[in-house]
Amino acid sequence: MPSNDVRILAQAAVPTAAVGAIAAVVSGVVAGGKGAVGAAVATVIVILFMGLGLYILQRTAKSLPHLFQAMGLMLYAAQILLLFIFMAAFKNTTLFHPKAFAFTLVAGTLAWIAAQTRAHMKSKILYVEPEKSGHSS
Repeated sequence: MPSNDVRILAQAAVPTAAVGAIAAVVSGVVAGGKGAVGAAVATVIVILFMGLGLYILQRTAKSLPHLFQAMGLMLYAAQILLLFIFMAAFKNTTLFHPKAFAFTLVAGTLAWIAAQTRAHMKSKILYVEPEKSGHSS
């Protein structure tokens, strides 16, 4: 991954992890140990899903730039659908507190999207590759 991509990944993952840590503490206080575990699991899932999505999107942008916008829309729709499936699959689990899991999943996703948007807006990424100066004769 080029350094710009790593920077954007870090600028999205760190705030998401911070939101997850706060959610784990709050869930632990409100719902006990199972609440903290649910929040931690949700945070890991959000970071993995969204990080993998960002990686796939950056690879697509480099290899198939004409598909970038369509791929981005499809990828975000797929990520939201997968996160919804995770919430539905674990709604009756006894491994952790399902509401803490669901709320953290939503909060982490929103934090990731906001942080990634901010990172992209602040980054200085060229839209057009400049031509090399100097001609070989």
